[in-house]
Amino acid sequence: MRLVLLGPPGAGKGTQAQFVAAERRVPKISTGDIFRANVSRGTELGVAAKKYMDAGDLVPDEVTIEMVRDRLGEEDCAHGFLLDGFPRTVPQAEVLGEILTEHGHPPVDVVLELVVDDDEVVRRLSGRRTCRTCNRVWHVDFDPPEVDNVCDVDRGELYQRDDDREEVVRHRLDVYAEQTAPLVAYYAQRGVLVGLDATGPVDDVTLRAIDALRRFA
Repeated sequence: MRLVLLGPPGAGKGTQAQFVAAERRVPKISTGDIFRANVSRGTELGVAAKKYMDAGDLVPDEVTIEMVRDRLGEEDCAHGFLLDGFPRTVPQAEVLGEILTEHGHPPVDVVLELVVDDDEVVRRLSGRRTCRTCNRVWHVDFDPPEVDNVCDVDRGELYQRDDDREEVVRHRLDVYAEQTAPLVAYYAQRGVLVGLDATGPVDDVTLRAIDALRRFA
């Protein structure tokens, strides 16, 4: 199965991508993970991507496309994959179709869209706090530490990442609505879009996702 996961920031794409990819026995390909790894290593790609990520903007297509092209050409993608974070725009979706053809893959089988209210997204993301030493992520509402702003694991200082600030989160949602939401119409016209309510406990959302994908088996 060639699967694309869509949804606004904070919809739980990373979590669901992991569970769904394991259930479908395909590799999970996350552009977000690759960007963050490059930022932490200070690579040329990481430096280029960081200024956009910190502002809540999309990383330019030219930075992203070649990375995805190379990854989809690897052997473990021969029989399917799950893409999380790409495509985010209609032009990227068109390029993805070209990349699949280049590598001898059939078109995308299904696009799973995680649907979450904007205010819920803001609550999820702006409440996150990250430990400066171990990088463990806490949440002021859902998973608070025993002592405010102190990590339970190593007593490190907790801080709010720049891209978790409310104003940045709302900007990211605006960017999503303007540039990424048109993908819903693009893939709906091709008959491969499945909308999924992504509110509620993680396990419940996972069960909904797996159930929705059964008809594409």
